[in-house]
Amino acid sequence: MIERIAYRGWPNCYRLSNDRLELIATSDVGPRLVHFGFAGRRNELGGLDEQFGRMGGDEWQLYGGHRFWHAPEDPQRNYLPDNSPIEVATDGDTLTLTQPAHPTLGIRKTIAVILRADRLELTHTLINTGAWPVELAPWALTIMAAGGVGIAPVTLSQPPYSLLPDRAIVIWPYAGLDDPRVRWGHRFITVRHDRSRSAKFKFGLTAPDGWLAYLRDGNLFVKTFDRHPDARYPDLGSAIEIFTDDRILELETLGPLVILAPGASASHSERWFLFDGVKCDPNDDDSIATNILPLVERAGA
Repeated sequence: MIERIAYRGWPNCYRLSNDRLELIATSDVGPRLVHFGFAGRRNELGGLDEQFGRMGGDEWQLYGGHRFWHAPEDPQRNYLPDNSPIEVATDGDTLTLTQPAHPTLGIRKTIAVILRADRLELTHTLINTGAWPVELAPWALTIMAAGGVGIAPVTLSQPPYSLLPDRAIVIWPYAGLDDPRVRWGHRFITVRHDRSRSAKFKFGLTAPDGWLAYLRDGNLFVKTFDRHPDARYPDLGSAIEIFTDDRILELETLGPLVILAPGASASHSERWFLFDGVKCDPNDDDSIATNILPLVERAGA
């Protein structure tokens, strides 16, 4: 079911729901998906409460929830204000949110959303409306509700104690390797959101397994995506990234880098799942492998 509602100060929002899940997107700014959770229950997405319902202005706003950028990050293109109404179309069970192309940047963004019985399917599409090719990668960023733990898989593609490396971990200049929010496990890297720590932290992974997760008070959010092993990825080969500070924790997935010709498009798909009653110690690799990996496999990763 798709219905038009008001939500947290935004008068023009759209709610997709079934017996199990619900999603709310606003058309007043963005595109932004601002609520995702079990039907009638709490929001698993997070953001800045003081910015919800805000519209207009000349400065870019974080707001919250899920947004769509293109990589690599550049203040001249990523932080252009998206504070104006966007186009919305409904077709059967599909909700499509489209941001008109910026007059100088020339890139149009579209998020098409379908709510299935057990998951949410998102297709992010960039269209070059300009007059020259642009190198970029689709980039999907999801802000999670405060106080949980982000989980990223560390794929072992070779036998233990092999003489050759099999992965790359990418660290941003502001990220300390000794950050106490981060646990560098052998099979999983976990990042804990902590409201008391304002320092920024971010890392990226090649991530051939194609998933990220977030555990909070027994609810597990899993996003899976299509990984292209032979493609070139931005940020030194990162297909997944996790960012945190005192305000937010973001789960980010990226598509391959492409040279987008005028009139051409590039798409990146995600699938979102929710599980409840999950008992797991995120500080223990064996506990994650026993209690979370089977759910990730059910999600198709």
